[in-house]
Amino acid sequence: MATAAPPAASRIAVVTGASSGIGAATARQLAAAGYRVVLTARRKDRIEALAEEITRAGHSATAYALDVTDRAAVDEFATAFRTIGVLVNNAGGALGADPVATGDPDDWRRMYETNVLGTLNLTQALLPKLIASGDGTVVVVSSTAGHATYEGGAGYVAAKHGAHVLAETLRLEIVGQPVRVVEIAPGMVRTDEFALTRFGGDAQKAAKVYEGVADPLTADDVADTITWAVTRPSHVNIDLLIVRPRAQASNTKVHRETR
Repeated sequence: MATAAPPAASRIAVVTGASSGIGAATARQLAAAGYRVVLTARRKDRIEALAEEITRAGHSATAYALDVTDRAAVDEFATAFRTIGVLVNNAGGALGADPVATGDPDDWRRMYETNVLGTLNLTQALLPKLIASGDGTVVVVSSTAGHATYEGGAGYVAAKHGAHVLAETLRLEIVGQPVRVVEIAPGMVRTDEFALTRFGGDAQKAAKVYEGVADPLTADDVADTITWAVTRPSHVNIDLLIVRPRAQASNTKVHRETR
């Protein structure tokens, strides 16, 4: 994959939700592409270990423990920068798979706060720094759930639709500014934690999500897509890129092999 070296004024890339999965993989790949990555997540030990790994590989990384739903903490975090080049809004996730009739409002609230308000908080706090760089990029990692619904997913679908609309509207509102707004919407991605978290640690339920699917996407697949979009020439904006495994034709149509 050919990548363009980031300009000096925009070499800092902030990645939220960098403690595992897509966020961690994206941090590794952006660092390899020449960015000084700033890793944020609530789990300080995980991002510190990742920062050490990236540094040992000869790249630049800093860990900063941060809850994206805490606006005061986000605003304080933003004061550390004069400019940044890239913001990857990756923090998010799903909780539960109950129908609308019995869904837990607390789960819905937590998903909205992380997936939508967390993205809003970081974007608002860092947008002036992105503009100041003269060549900024905001990435919103949404989901195919932000573009089509499925039974048992309404809370997560609603949150990801919110993230999608946030990205789409921001792009309209800041046109003419030196900032691109990119949305990457992954389909089925097998990571260590996504499905396990969704089902409250029930490993059996989590495994069934991927049962019979030969090759779901990996975190590295999505990170590769994000890095490709970020490293396009400055005038090229990847508005929306939906990426699914070959076995998944839609949110509700997945080829599963039987033994």
